[in-house]
Amino acid sequence: MVVPAGVAYNAAISRCSRAGLHPRALGLLHEMRARGHHADEYTLPPVLNSAALLRVPSSSDALHSLVLRAGLAAHLHVANALVDAYAKLSRHGAARAVFDEMPHRDVVTWTSLLTGLARSRSHEPALRVYRDMVASGVRPDEFVVAAALSSCAGATALELGRSVHATAVRLALYPFLSVGNSLVSMYAKTGSLGEAWKVFDAMRIRRDPITWTALIVGYAQNGRGKESLEVYAEMVRSGCRPDYVTFIGLLFACSHAGLVDAGQAHFHSMQAEHGIAPGPDHYACMVDLLGRAGRLVEAMDLLNRSTTRLDATVWKALLGACRTHQNAELAEYAAQMVWRLDPADAVPYVMLSNLYSRARRWADVARIRSLMKARGITKEPGCSWVGVNGVTHMFYVEDRGHPRSAEIYLKVEEMMDRIRAEGYAADIDWALQDEGPDGREKSLAYHSERLAVAFGLLAVPAGAPIRVFKNLRVCGDCHAAIKMIARAYGREIILRDANCFHHMKDGLCSCGDYW
Repeated sequence: MVVPAGVAYNAAISRCSRAGLHPRALGLLHEMRARGHHADEYTLPPVLNSAALLRVPSSSDALHSLVLRAGLAAHLHVANALVDAYAKLSRHGAARAVFDEMPHRDVVTWTSLLTGLARSRSHEPALRVYRDMVASGVRPDEFVVAAALSSCAGATALELGRSVHATAVRLALYPFLSVGNSLVSMYAKTGSLGEAWKVFDAMRIRRDPITWTALIVGYAQNGRGKESLEVYAEMVRSGCRPDYVTFIGLLFACSHAGLVDAGQAHFHSMQAEHGIAPGPDHYACMVDLLGRAGRLVEAMDLLNRSTTRLDATVWKALLGACRTHQNAELAEYAAQMVWRLDPADAVPYVMLSNLYSRARRWADVARIRSLMKARGITKEPGCSWVGVNGVTHMFYVEDRGHPRSAEIYLKVEEMMDRIRAEGYAADIDWALQDEGPDGREKSLAYHSERLAVAFGLLAVPAGAPIRVFKNLRVCGDCHAAIKMIARAYGREIILRDANCFHHMKDGLCSCGDYW
């Protein structure tokens, strides 16, 4: 029997795409068309996948045109492949446009759009897609649930995450490893370690390095570094081999718990015992570990001896340590290294400005700000948010845009009066403006995280923790003030900043004031 040439080409293209031979798959398509054979519904899905995985947007656009010319835009499998290709390329507008024009959709359609959004950290849009999918009556599968949980973690949407967890149990998706891993990660990343541990404990017979790493990182980010090390030791005893990411979590735990000796031992064991070459992420953790301990000379020596190509993250870690220990000379060197690697990064400007502000070197602060303006660099504004009854309330510094703004500002004044009576004194070195002491203290009182805490005291029921999230690192004065507020009001305040979680209760913080 003679196989038609078009069928043979389709089979070859599909095999190449599945085998990861993506350039060959695209080459076969060009050859097929050059010989007069038409692409059909069997040709296009695998070549769209290959074009997306090769990160070639122009190929995807050309293939989209081919889909339209072939009259296959309404074909479910072809349209699904097109949505998936655009989603993998993070071209979410194009993916959504194809999605919206489809006369019929199945679980694959929704999954392609949702996972693409989640992968590119477009978490709020991803969760809207999940809600729309559920409302439309399409039954989620394990891929949808895992992606939705990932976005719940990224968007700090704990209540929705619990709802997705319930859906996974109801649909018997919980046995899937990807779902279990996503649950551990979601609960850990939203500060719910008890629930993360329950899921982890229920996965005894089906854990992989991702499962263990999620818990290791979760404990580390929530100020429980010693428990991270204990989980790692249990992981090794279980016979599960750590991977590249496991050591990032482990070194992060050592850094945030001040475990310098343990961190150095684990860093050296990576290659010696596990054959894992340290990368920039590991060096950044080690610089942070040594820098927090004030061992800046050792940190610099480690970088000088490194054979790894260091990225901007490493030098920003050194810059952060220099800011903490007021080492302006080394900070300026680290900032120059960051600018060499990423000229548009605003972090070095902000960190140098903070360092100079704390030293009251106002001329240098003005110089850095002028440099930012001249180079067109803008700082990401600090913002904090708190969720109440499924609604997210966002705050910026000195923000008066909230409908309950008058109540919030009265609550801030009440908070500050209470903690002053208990001995609070503002650390005005954290105020960045060159102004008098009274003005600098007032500016600190209206930082975004304090406005969010004030709203939490007004809106979150007594007995429930107040969960506040901030996009940047919490300043030292806010950290001290919020600890005292938690004690003064008898509340637990859980603040997640860009570095870690701070579980504050009875005047103490889980980070041990070491973040």
